[in-house]
Amino acid sequence: MPDDHSVSAPRPPRSRPGDPGDPSGPAAPGRTSAPRGAALAVLCLVQFLLVLDDTVVSVALPSIREDLAFGTAGLVWVVNAYFLAFGGLLLLCGRLSDLLGRRRVFLTGVALFGAASLLCGLAREPWQLVTGRFAQGAGAAMASPAALAMVALLYPEPGERARAFGIWGAVAGLGGTLGVVVSGALTGLASWRWVFLVNLPVVLVAVTLLPRLVRESRADRPPRLDVPGAVLGTGAVVALVYGLLRAGEAGWTDRTAVPALALAGALAAGFGWWERRTAQPLLPSSYLASRFRLVANGASLLLSAALYAMAFLLMLQVQTVLGYRPLTAGLAYLPYGAAILTGLWLSRRAVARFGMRTALTGSLLVTAAGLLTLSGVAAGDGYVSGVLPGMLVTALGCGLSLPALTVAALTGTTGEDAGIGSAVLNSVQQIGGAVGLAVLVPLAARGHGTEAAGGFSLALTVAAGVVALGAVALLALPGGPGRGHAAAGR
Repeated sequence: MPDDHSVSAPRPPRSRPGDPGDPSGPAAPGRTSAPRGAALAVLCLVQFLLVLDDTVVSVALPSIREDLAFGTAGLVWVVNAYFLAFGGLLLLCGRLSDLLGRRRVFLTGVALFGAASLLCGLAREPWQLVTGRFAQGAGAAMASPAALAMVALLYPEPGERARAFGIWGAVAGLGGTLGVVVSGALTGLASWRWVFLVNLPVVLVAVTLLPRLVRESRADRPPRLDVPGAVLGTGAVVALVYGLLRAGEAGWTDRTAVPALALAGALAAGFGWWERRTAQPLLPSSYLASRFRLVANGASLLLSAALYAMAFLLMLQVQTVLGYRPLTAGLAYLPYGAAILTGLWLSRRAVARFGMRTALTGSLLVTAAGLLTLSGVAAGDGYVSGVLPGMLVTALGCGLSLPALTVAALTGTTGEDAGIGSAVLNSVQQIGGAVGLAVLVPLAARGHGTEAAGGFSLALTVAAGVVALGAVALLALPGGPGRGHAAAGR
């Protein structure tokens, strides 16, 4: 029996002859004057860079604090400013890419990201670095959903779309993990400033090549934005991410964390009320009609929460408990990347053989098993016998999960909603990361009194349970898991 939740081919957007949406004209969306593989490579390279910057400053923070005389309270905003802008602006920027043109919004975002990276690399004052990080996040919020929407339109046939999404998901997973490797190498061998300046060559390649590789595309509707929906939706996500970051940084009794989360709830309720009444909603009700798509996005949120927390806590564990130096700690993550690539190679084959739901459920359970194995790492353990086994199993599960989750979360997206669908997926991943840092990191700190290893073990055990919950949610969807999956790509 085929899986009940196959990924349907996108319907081409309606168009007028000669306009950018005319599939017969020279500006057909998703058509290129050069091989699509080159366009996919450029888009994935930029996505790798954007996700990398979520974690790339982690090892460099002590050097930044010493060089720019950061206070403890200000230093956390070198990380939080990027998270806040990236996660908070995704929904708005995803809809803007549908209305104004995906290529235009992408190139604008990449240019902003590059200029902000230069500001960060040349910063002489703390406020300059924090401002640059916020601008980096805003540029990433513009570029990321537009890039994924262009991938969806470049590869409209279900099988080839699944393959492209598989590459995209693996590249994003590598970026989120290898940030610590890049940070450790650049900080240890050169300067923390190169953590930001290394972005500039990639930005230059993207803004030079992409206009030659991808033609403009936009939804076939007037360029009219749902302003109240944009204000309410963006405000809700910004307040949610800010509240979670403050809770993770200062605890749940922080005087700004709980009000921010309450404000997020109120704005989200207002957003839902408005979207049901407006003629052109920011998030169309048709997008929310697919239960499988909603559960896939929810599973992405849970997986992101676990993996962001794992990367943060494992870096602390290997440096503070196992005694690794920053560069060594960063290099210790390299096998993680190799295991993710192995998972990518297996992912499409698993989906094709067992069906989307069964393959996703199994891959999430593999990830959970890896996190449970990592939870046993303690002082005195060697790298090969202690850290490496759990790291490899976690990474294999991650490589299996991320491509399939990307395909599932964008099931049925079309030329009308590719941007907003991509933005929703990116938003839940960023929010998931903030949830993981806000909940699991403090849990590790308070785990078993002052026993650091005990807290680490508790937090990763909970992370494993969170990922397993995503697997259960997928398995509980109506309709039994099936074999074969046309959309998964043969």
